[in-house]
Amino acid sequence: MSNTSLPLVPEKSEPLPSLGSKEGLLSWIASVDHKLIGIMYLVTAGIFFVIGGLEAMVIRLQLGVPANNSFITPEIYNQLFTMHGTTMIFLVVVPLMLGFGIYFVPLMIGARDMAFPRLNLLSFWLLAFGGIFLYFSFLAGGAPDAGWFAYTPLSGRPYSLSHGMDYWALGLLAVGVGTLASGINFIVTIITRRAPGMKFTQVPMFVWTTFVNSFLIVLALPALNAALVMLLADRLFYANFFTPDTGGAPILWQHYFWAFGHPEVYIMILPAWGMIAETIPVFSRKPLFGFAIFAASSVAIAVLSFAVYAHHMFADGLGHAFDALFGASSELIAIPTGIKIFNWIATMWGGRIRFTTSMLFAISFLVTFTIGGVSGVTFAVVPTDWQTTDSYYVVAHLHYVLFGGTMFAVFAGTYYWFPKMTGRMLSEKWGKWHFWTTFIGFNLTFFIQHVLGLMGMPRRVFTYPDYPFWGLFNQISTAGALLLGVSVLIFFWNIFISLRKGALAGDNPWDAWTLEWATTSPPPEKNFDQLPEIKSRRPLWDYKHPENPDWKQPQSGKKPKTTSADFSHPAQPETKTEVKNGSKNAVMDRRKLGMLIFIASEAVFFLLLILAFLYFRYQNPTAQFSANNLDTLKTLIFTVCLVASSVTVWLAERSLKQSKAGRVILWLAATVILGLVFLAGQSLEYFNLFDKNIDIRTNTFSSSFFTLTGFHGLHVFSGIVALATLAGLGFIGLFKRAKGLLVLQTVSYYWHFVDAVWLVIFTVVYLIK
Repeated sequence: MSNTSLPLVPEKSEPLPSLGSKEGLLSWIASVDHKLIGIMYLVTAGIFFVIGGLEAMVIRLQLGVPANNSFITPEIYNQLFTMHGTTMIFLVVVPLMLGFGIYFVPLMIGARDMAFPRLNLLSFWLLAFGGIFLYFSFLAGGAPDAGWFAYTPLSGRPYSLSHGMDYWALGLLAVGVGTLASGINFIVTIITRRAPGMKFTQVPMFVWTTFVNSFLIVLALPALNAALVMLLADRLFYANFFTPDTGGAPILWQHYFWAFGHPEVYIMILPAWGMIAETIPVFSRKPLFGFAIFAASSVAIAVLSFAVYAHHMFADGLGHAFDALFGASSELIAIPTGIKIFNWIATMWGGRIRFTTSMLFAISFLVTFTIGGVSGVTFAVVPTDWQTTDSYYVVAHLHYVLFGGTMFAVFAGTYYWFPKMTGRMLSEKWGKWHFWTTFIGFNLTFFIQHVLGLMGMPRRVFTYPDYPFWGLFNQISTAGALLLGVSVLIFFWNIFISLRKGALAGDNPWDAWTLEWATTSPPPEKNFDQLPEIKSRRPLWDYKHPENPDWKQPQSGKKPKTTSADFSHPAQPETKTEVKNGSKNAVMDRRKLGMLIFIASEAVFFLLLILAFLYFRYQNPTAQFSANNLDTLKTLIFTVCLVASSVTVWLAERSLKQSKAGRVILWLAATVILGLVFLAGQSLEYFNLFDKNIDIRTNTFSSSFFTLTGFHGLHVFSGIVALATLAGLGFIGLFKRAKGLLVLQTVSYYWHFVDAVWLVIFTVVYLIK
């Protein structure tokens, strides 16, 4: 596309396929169109939102009356608050962020789809499978009951005898893998699929926050996965990671879980900030104030989020120096967060504000999220945290951040983008009812819980004494929850009637400025035929106002002139050139980039398993099974074989560059054989230990040894399957040089990583005594 290309929207949008026929249903569940997958994410999250909300209603009804209310039993209560927290965090908020991102990020950067469409579909089905698997626990002996944070040893087999926690861990692993795949997909898409001329400094803020958020996903989720793997090893194979009686360390679970858990807070809020950064400027008729500092503060928050996790552990007695360090970092992260509040306020200042339902939710977001942020700062002060931890003050803070923050932003984004997704407007009349019932119901429910927490009411209790005002305040909270439930019914009713009879939206009902509004509503399958020239963050403004383009204005919040130009009728003749998102090589390189990002995530996973091994090794150096029982010499021989396989795979690459197909197959076969020899050597090591009655149950050293080396062996096996597949394709003549070289290089990256990880494991486990 030349630099003089003009915007061109398709003449006719392609309607969403109907769910009423088999063909229509299959077109959804098997589609790789990012828009349909994004809608499936949003619908699935909406279903779980209703389920989680009903669980919350039952909890509030139980707590509406003090002194041994028998509405539900303590066992059911424990299951419900565990499932409510798990559902809202893992099956509602995160999927909502992913759903909006999957639908709108390609549109906002001028792409036709995500970088990996099939991986995109797999990510959704992993979410759906994980959620169904989790809720199947109700039919399999009882749901998990140890809290959404699953503190050990309470989540271990001795204290949780049903299989509920097994379903919890396996379900979250499935959801986590799908989320991780989405994070990789977002990063590669935003790097490689931006429209020609669109610089990183010109992407919409929602795209930027999604991009930063994806790095959080890639680097934080491995901590949860490592913790879940160890928990499952304890529960299913009687390992000893977290059981104190056998030398396990319950505190290790907290370190790993919160190393994921606090970045997870920002995984749930960063894209929501991006939504607010899109809606407030449009309805204020001003560009976002301080775009650069807003973007930089998002990066700062992502980095600092890994340095604040232990403020969840101030009551664990880890020492004053430890508490002071994480207390200071927790206070520091409030600075870039506060910057965003001022960015939004300054954007509205002097603007021509339109109080649409979307804007009302965005403004109320500023109020409720600020309250949640201020209460969060109190947890950075260690003495205050000691007084309020595990009280209803924490419950209030959490909901002000996640519901008053994320969900208010989601509602703002829904009213803003619903016309683009469906071609119809949501009813503003019903929207106002939805807003006010939500705002009043939410604050009635949760603001009073601050007071309850300061009065000493603990969280996670199914009943409470009839102390002065406790019953009254809980009744107020329950009444607010019921009103909040009504607001959700109004919201879904609005969606239902608007889909049937809503006013036609047109292509750009809000006169917005980003590229998703440059196509029809809803967008066609390929999104765009042509794109406008991109020279600023507001390309549609530039197109409509060539006399006053955004790229000529100082980015200081200057109020631009506005007109009512119709984007559907370009002023100059249209051309038929097709949008190309980079060169062919750039498109193919997305595979190698995706693999490198995946390797980075897996490196974090193995690092955490290695750290657990070292922790248990030096915690009990006189254990019955230690490094002295391992056969270092034999393992060194098999290690040499694995290292040699990195050479043979490199030779396969070189032969493919030289178009020597026979040698490619030969070297790939040699790599597969060397990998199998290594696995055979590890198997011999295992059988030798089994003969000595040493297995994963023996002690903490054996538990960490078998888990660490076993997962490495699984990675070796996966690499062997991939290499053998390539060799087979080459043997039957389907492995072409140009495309095949990129595929082989991608697989070789993974294989070299697996070999490098083993060298670290061999050094740590076998050589360091």
